[in-house]
Amino acid sequence: MSPETLAVVAGRPPRGPGSELNTPVSLTSTYVGGGSMDGGGLGYGRFGNPTWEALETALGALEGGSARAFASGMAAVSAALHLVPADATVLVPHGAYNGTHSVLDLLVEQGRARVERVDVTDAAGVRAALAAVAGPALLWLESPTNPLLEVADLAALSAAGHERGALVVVDNTFATPLVQRPLDLGADVVVHSVTKFLSGHSDVVLGAVVTRSEELLARLVRHRTLHGAIPGPMEAFLALRGLRTLPLRLERSQRSAAELALRLRGHRAVARVRHPSLPDDPGHELARRQMSGFGALVSIEVAGGAAAADAVVDAVRLWVPATSLGGVESLIERRRRHAGEPVVVPEELLRLSVGVEDVEDLWADLSQALDAAAPLA
Repeated sequence: MSPETLAVVAGRPPRGPGSELNTPVSLTSTYVGGGSMDGGGLGYGRFGNPTWEALETALGALEGGSARAFASGMAAVSAALHLVPADATVLVPHGAYNGTHSVLDLLVEQGRARVERVDVTDAAGVRAALAAVAGPALLWLESPTNPLLEVADLAALSAAGHERGALVVVDNTFATPLVQRPLDLGADVVVHSVTKFLSGHSDVVLGAVVTRSEELLARLVRHRTLHGAIPGPMEAFLALRGLRTLPLRLERSQRSAAELALRLRGHRAVARVRHPSLPDDPGHELARRQMSGFGALVSIEVAGGAAAADAVVDAVRLWVPATSLGGVESLIERRRRHAGEPVVVPEELLRLSVGVEDVEDLWADLSQALDAAAPLA
């Protein structure tokens, strides 16, 4: 079945007369054991839950692996980063999500890891960085990256990582499995912030990992169990409900994002537009080959610097100034307002998460905000 169909049908209860169409919310911390208490069944609420498992089944089907849900995207990121042994080297995009950089900084402080920041658009440079690593390594990839929207050649970089014996992890939050499937391109583990596009309604904090390796899956589950990074049943239920409409939401958001990217290029207050749909975007040709769409995130650099960018955020009325992404509502944010944002991100960069509103309304609000900021340029 197509991914669009799987998003609707995967993770349903067995069908029969009078059966429930949706897996219900299972609110229990305790399960009844057998007379011998031999470990049969789920055992305890930290080990499993039927509502988690429905979401995991659906997401695993979409990504082409076995999925496990976590309490947050950061919990999933942390679990994946802890797959490497002590004193390993982690190669990470220089402009990756700042939460990932923060976890890595902590591991460095604790003496558990070394970190090399690389340009993932330069496959030869990444290959050289891998060759220079002494000892075990993990190659962490994002594509498109957050928030620079750089496109990495996942197949080539996964192959390069495996030649060096490195574990390859891809954060697929921006693309979602409807746009690209990193496991098919050679990755060992996929990470998601389910909070974002997968749940899609800005009402859930949740994460997930997906892999085809039974050994890696067992290690990730052990980390989840021992660290207590388990999802809530209600959050899992809401995320699965949101997943059912992902194909519709993403189709609309991607179409609007591409249209807005084209219009933004012509505005006098915009110095640069970043979106892989643009023919002259550095990642355009690779994105065409690797992805089935160009994503619903657009980043722009406002002429006039940080002050002008902040003025745009202050002037919008329909767009919501907020730090998340992937919901039905359109969000806007100047990323360098966060102290932990990588310095390669320009001060004047605004990240736009395009929702499902009418594109003309989105453009009218954004263009008037840019007009107001133009005198500062």
